[in-house]
Amino acid sequence: MAGKARDVESPLMAKKGLFWFIKRDWQLYVLILFPLFFTFIFKFAAYPGMRMAFMNYKPAKGYAGSQYVGFDIFKKVFKDKDFLLALKNTIIFNLLDLAAGFPAPIILALLFNELKVKWFKKATQTILYLPHFLSWVVIASVMLSLMKPETGLLNVFMMKKGWIEKGIPFLTEKSHWAVWYIIIGVWQSMGWGSIIYLSSMLGISPDLYEAAMIDGANKMQRIWHVTLPGIRPTIVTLLIMNLGKIMGSNFERLVAFGNVQVTEYQYQLAIYIYEKGLGAGNFSKATAVGLFQSLVGLLFVLLADRIAKALGENGLM
Repeated sequence: MAGKARDVESPLMAKKGLFWFIKRDWQLYVLILFPLFFTFIFKFAAYPGMRMAFMNYKPAKGYAGSQYVGFDIFKKVFKDKDFLLALKNTIIFNLLDLAAGFPAPIILALLFNELKVKWFKKATQTILYLPHFLSWVVIASVMLSLMKPETGLLNVFMMKKGWIEKGIPFLTEKSHWAVWYIIIGVWQSMGWGSIIYLSSMLGISPDLYEAAMIDGANKMQRIWHVTLPGIRPTIVTLLIMNLGKIMGSNFERLVAFGNVQVTEYQYQLAIYIYEKGLGAGNFSKATAVGLFQSLVGLLFVLLADRIAKALGENGLM
């Protein structure tokens, strides 16, 4: 009956005009205007400013008075040793972030999905979601206090237990800093990231789990053969989108955890754009590097989408 009702309704709905739908759902259209407006202003309205990357832009002269230099800005940037260092660090740390941070919310969502005690599940989810809402300044100040080599709570605890003889420079020595920079990033984002996978798991039919149980599948086998295949399109889509962020870097996170001892690893494209571009008043260089990041990120997304489709997975387009 429901199928017949839909079949009858579809031709009728097709005859309705655009204004009929707007009149029926005008409240929803009004609500969506606000995010559309802000997206247009802060994203698309900035596109004409990209021509700055091909000009020796001077704010006092404006676009009309600034000299067009073609790709000269890009050539200077690509020859800059500081840019090459920032590019290398950005790619390495983003790949490490992806390798460690991408599986974490999937694993966490699988664990949440298997929890049966509701109050414990809700309490755990709340605790693990909380770091997402804290700024990197707050997180860094807490972590720096906990991990100071001599007076940090973590080092003091381990020294009292006799596990170590002297404090470990978790965030004040570059190799240790690199490891904990990644770990803290995973901790901050995995709780919030698990929400998408949990939502995807809700769409898996319970009949599949019942059939697997009848066939004698244990819990791990049900996860492997039912849950993971059920959320595979979500995993592929998010992986493609995350690959687009390989060239990005979080300025707030880098500055919050930065110090003189770790400058060699901390120096990434966000720092380079601020110091060599915006901080130095060289807006053309800042725009050129930003445009380069966006184009490379777009290429990664398109390449990953092509590979996903070639492997028979759902892509973005």
